[in-house]
Amino acid sequence: MRILVTGGAGFIGSNLCTRLVKQQENQIICLDNLQTGSLQNISELMNLPNFEFIQHDIVDPIILTVDKIYNAACPASPPAYQADPVHTLKTSVIGMLNMLELAKRNNATLLQFSTSEVYGDAQVHPQSEEYWGNVNPDGIRSCYDEGKRAAETLCFDYRRMYGTKIKVIRIFNTYGPKMNSEDGRVISNFVNQALRGEDITIYGDGSQTRSFCYVDDLIEGIVRMMHTPDDVTGPVNLGNPGEFTMLELAQKVLEKVPCGSKLTYRDLPKDDPKQRKPDISRAKVLLNWEPKVSLDAGLDKVIKYYRGVHIRMDNGSVEAYATSSEQWSGDCQHRISG
Repeated sequence: MRILVTGGAGFIGSNLCTRLVKQQENQIICLDNLQTGSLQNISELMNLPNFEFIQHDIVDPIILTVDKIYNAACPASPPAYQADPVHTLKTSVIGMLNMLELAKRNNATLLQFSTSEVYGDAQVHPQSEEYWGNVNPDGIRSCYDEGKRAAETLCFDYRRMYGTKIKVIRIFNTYGPKMNSEDGRVISNFVNQALRGEDITIYGDGSQTRSFCYVDDLIEGIVRMMHTPDDVTGPVNLGNPGEFTMLELAQKVLEKVPCGSKLTYRDLPKDDPKQRKPDISRAKVLLNWEPKVSLDAGLDKVIKYYRGVHIRMDNGSVEAYATSSEQWSGDCQHRISG
């Protein structure tokens, strides 16, 4: 099969590509505009005979012959998607239309990477797929939240009108290797601040909660969803139902990276959800899936990964590059090396 992964050089997309290329009978096409993705994430795949990279923005149509489409294209961290909110919305809506047209033309199956953000600042806890959400349509997060909601609508309307084979997953907070150290999401923030000996930034009073899924568990759920029968369309929540406050997470990081970091507090960003926890009952039934990696075990893995990433400052720009963990000179990097 010819399998297209849009956003394939991003955090989740590159981990998915790494999983899919192991099936050598399939040809994996990784498509990314490199707005937030990185060629470094797929560098070990570039010379494989069953892997191809195309630099392209799905806001623009593309003609390809494919059998399956994993649509992961869209900035996912608040700093990234708020940097160009109009383009974020275009990616979710116009890009979705282009991918659905490609799927319809090829009679291919399209799996849409939606998000727990469709639930907004949820008034139902935990969040099941039946919950319609509580989303601010004109806030600073709306370009992402409402864009993903519209993308889901397009998927189901294409199925109803044209019989397009679609599947929708809603991804909850995920972390792991290949997430940019400057991504801006909470685990990458906390771990890298601690490794650099900086204070850990808590937004609000730290009582807001999240549920954190290690990326390997998520990829397993994604692949299982793609392999379900055509009448299994979702949406299906994929996430780890273990729930932690930001203060609990910060304390775990401080225990694992004893660098003398302290907590510093800032105002909570507008529309930041107060609680986030997936109900994964549907995933258990339809996919026989649930996460296996605990937060403690996952943090150990991601701390080891970030210990192998040095931050280099060059004319005011930040560039992250991988080094072996053996080269890390101690538990804390107290200053950025030039």
